[in-house]
Amino acid sequence: MKNLLLLSVFAAQCALAQELPSVQLSAGMHLIRAEVAADFATRAQGLMHRKSLVPNSGMLFIFDAAEIHCMWMKNTLIPLSVAFVDEKGAIINIEDMQPQTEDSHCAARPARYALEMSRGWFAARGIKPGSRIGGIPGIK
Repeated sequence: MKNLLLLSVFAAQCALAQELPSVQLSAGMHLIRAEVAADFATRAQGLMHRKSLVPNSGMLFIFDAAEIHCMWMKNTLIPLSVAFVDEKGAIINIEDMQPQTEDSHCAARPARYALEMSRGWFAARGIKPGSRIGGIPGIK
């Protein structure tokens, strides 16, 4: 029984370790390669335990519904910024997050998506609330 439990835990960790699908997004003239976290397990894992991000890469969280979603940085080793995005692809608000904290960073109004990038990525490119993120699956 104990071996079965350990095997199940190992299988779950291997599934999360597999590379997630990715999409190419755009923010103005800037291109982004974003891994897609579109189910509960991948959203819960997020960018935890990673030591770095490739430049201009991040993670797109796709939520089941537009709601006030919140993010935290438990077990996340790198500083990130998160842009909460509405159903039309417009950024609602951007929050900077400290690594390895459980502070909540929430959308200012209902969001359907969240895009995590290296901390300061949005600010360094002049991307602010109201800017649009192109290429999000399901948005024309």
